[in-house]
Amino acid sequence: MSSELERIKGVGKDAASKLRRAGYTTIEAVAVTPLKELMKSTGMGEEKASKIIDEARKLMGFSFLRASELYERRRRMIRCTTGCGNLDRMLGGGVETQAMTELIGDYGVGKTQICMTLSVMAQLPRDKGGLEGNVIYVDTEGTFIADRVYEIASNRGLDPEKILDGIIWARAYTSDHQCLIIDHLFKVCPEENVKLVVVDSMISHFRGEYIGREELADRQQKLNMYLHKLLRLAEAYNLAVVITNQVHTNPAQPYGNPEHPTGGHVMAHACTHRVHIRRGKKGTRVAKIIDSPYLPENKATFRITEKGVEDAEEE
Repeated sequence: MSSELERIKGVGKDAASKLRRAGYTTIEAVAVTPLKELMKSTGMGEEKASKIIDEARKLMGFSFLRASELYERRRRMIRCTTGCGNLDRMLGGGVETQAMTELIGDYGVGKTQICMTLSVMAQLPRDKGGLEGNVIYVDTEGTFIADRVYEIASNRGLDPEKILDGIIWARAYTSDHQCLIIDHLFKVCPEENVKLVVVDSMISHFRGEYIGREELADRQQKLNMYLHKLLRLAEAYNLAVVITNQVHTNPAQPYGNPEHPTGGHVMAHACTHRVHIRRGKKGTRVAKIIDSPYLPENKATFRITEKGVEDAEEE
């Protein structure tokens, strides 16, 4: 539910104007923002900003809850079909809102193909597995291809022009630019009825710009901040966030899979569901849940086709 900022006790015309200029246009956005971040972006003093956040959280009911109330809140969660039955079953019915799903894998395994297919499927009505909303696609590697989305939509019997019009694309050229785009999501998502946010990929610019151990702490701190900002966005607006992640290889590991997700523990702890994707036999791809608060470590086999991603026979 979105409400006027003036409903927050202590927010007058001047304070509301400061909040809107900083990108906070709803009570939800104010309620989930850390104190220091609100102070920095609005120029408010600590006492004023703290009071506004507290009052916003009261309006949103952010306090101690009984598990039964939390259960009822979770029932508002929606699942978006990936367009692939095997992937949907692995994910418990599809990509869920109020959560952040991470797709991990080497280049060319199909992470972006899943993201582009999701960008089509999310716009469908709920009774057809969609989220009935628009999509924001944050493209950090220049891999989003509008022609490919057009092809996926056409082959699924949908109006490709309408589908493309429902995707808001943002090309991020640096990590700072990427962070600025994420900052603006709290304003854009409610205004544009966005129900899916894709960041493809989350880690690329951070790996390229923060070089060496001396910069690792700064990189991880900033990455952690923006991962949690995306998670707060998902919870505040009941939307789905999907991010992609790269892998690195440990040549000193003699046994087992030497591939490991980049981003370390920061990425691992922030994401709700983690899905690793690898190449399978005969051009297939194999996805596996490697971490989730409730989904089992199941596998799903899929194939990349003119419809995006589709079922393939299990290995």
